Amino acid sequence: MTIYPSGNQYQIDFQDQSATIVEVGGGIREYRVGQREVLESYPVEAMCDGAHGTPLMPWPNRLEDGKYSFDGNQYQVDITEPAKNNAIHGFLRWQAWNLIEQTDNHLTMAIRIHPRSGYPFTLEISVTYSLSDEGLTVAIKAENLGKTACPFGAGQHPYLSPGNGLIDDCVVTLDADTRILTDNPRQLPRGSEPVFGSEFDFREGKKLNQQSLDYPFTDLARDRDGKAWIKLLGPDGHSAEIWVDESYKLIEMYTGDTLSPSRRRHGLGAEPMTCPPNAFKSGEDLVRLNPGDTFTGKWGAKLAKPF
Repeated sequence: MTIYPSGNQYQIDFQDQSATIVEVGGGIREYRVGQREVLESYPVEAMCDGAHGTPLMPWPNRLEDGKYSFDGNQYQVDITEPAKNNAIHGFLRWQAWNLIEQTDNHLTMAIRIHPRSGYPFTLEISVTYSLSDEGLTVAIKAENLGKTACPFGAGQHPYLSPGNGLIDDCVVTLDADTRILTDNPRQLPRGSEPVFGSEFDFREGKKLNQQSLDYPFTDLARDRDGKAWIKLLGPDGHSAEIWVDESYKLIEMYTGDTLSPSRRRHGLGAEPMTCPPNAFKSGEDLVRLNPGDTFTGKWGAKLAKPF
């Protein structure tokens, strides 16, 4: 029996699509159509780097000093980004998730957040991955099983694949009016600005070249189904695309420049987020889950082939 760093590997298939979901972190390790990657993978024999494909709960991105207040109480969670004195991406990245159900083209992973220091709340979390004619759909569900209200935010960390080569040669389209500004080096929010006329204006599509990005974008334009899209058009003419439903108010773009040298800029992080960084402290777009309340959200990915 082979033991992988990301635990058990669960594959789902539909027509020429395949996806692999992992036990450790409950994330998606790879998603491809035929031989073409849609979401950049990481090797099965390697640990997940850069949170590739991982659900980020009960908050996405960074929490300053790991401190926040909620309903008049002060809390301190563990610092998990010590170089910047932040807590990052919640509690579930390195936890073993449970496979709840699986069919040929559909599976659900689940985990429970039990009360802990800094977060004395109980949440039942599930993520369902499905393949269909419309591509990959990822459905998030979080239920407050406790007796008191709790703060909550959700995100996930897929990377759009350019196919072969680097993202430098790709055209990115993201119809978002506003970029969240962050400080250096802690990458915490420090206001926002319109993208119009700036190097961060991707609304009509723009070649990345060597531009470095690690910013959330918001005020997303949506289609008639309420979906906002980010698209990465590769040199092969294929467009790897991610959509988010209206529960996700932001998409973070990350060009992977802080990954190991062999992994940098081979995928574009396109992270659905329900709230901005530091939302536990600022309260901005933070979800309040009262006892028995349930949060749901969906995002998805597809490959648009050349005509």
